[in-house]
Formats: sequence, C-alpha cells, structure tokens
Amino acid sequence: METDCNPMELSNMSGFEEGSELNGFEGSDVKDMRLEAEAVVNDVLFAVKNMFVSKSLRCADDVAYINVETKERNRYCLELTEAGLRVVGYAFDQVEDHLQMPYHETVYSLLDTLSPAYREAFGNALLQRLEALKRDGQS
Repeated sequence: METDCNPMELSNMSGFEEGSELNGFEGSDVKDMRLEAEAVVNDVLFAVKNMFVSKSLRCADDVAYINVETKERNRYCLELTEAGLRVVGYAFDQVEDHLQMPYHETVYSLLDTLSPAYREAFGNALLQRLEALKRDGQS
C-alpha cells in the first residue's frame, strides 16, 4: 500500500514544517536539491528515528543525498532528484551503483514501503490532528 499523503494539512502539529513551499516535486521552480532535501527531512523527521541531508556526499542543483534511520533502526541513503527519491545504499553516506531501486514521487510513499513504524507514526499524527480539529469545531 502506497501512501501519498501530504502532511501540510497537519502543519499545526509540532514536527511539521509550517509554511514550507518545497514539499512537492511537481510545480516547483526550485532547482537546488539541497533545499528540497532539507524540506523533505523537515516534513517527516517526526516519524523516523533520524534523518538528515548528507554532508559528505555531493549535493548539486540536480541531486542531493539524505540519510535516514527508520524507527526499526534500518539505515538507508536516499538519492533525491527531479525523478523523485530512491534508496541508493543500506548505510549512511553509501551509494551502491549496482542497486536499481525504483523512484518514489514522494518521501511519504518511499517511507511507507520501508517502515511499518513510519506508517503507524504518520497515522497516529493524522488521527491526533483530526481529533484536535473535531475538538476545535465543537467549542
């Protein structure tokens, strides 16, 4: 099951980047992938153990690398390009040229395939936000 949810609707919750303009790939004129990668990290940091833009792998206008450790303690190196995100290594700052992993349009879809704990954390965050909206609507 792929989840292409955009938690921008949850922006009032802590852990979400409020007002981020770089959340989607489509329609964005921004070509600096480092900025795009930072926005990706800010959007989902609440639902993983650790996530950061690589400082040792080169970032350019067309590519950036993100290291992520899931709540299950699995580590991945992700490549971010105009095509989307994909796993390129199974350790931080590691690019394995022989890997032919598919691209995902969103970080949400990619993490949904890699981490059941991400899926649960995202679902819980969504539920909390919906409950808060319900409470606000009743007052």
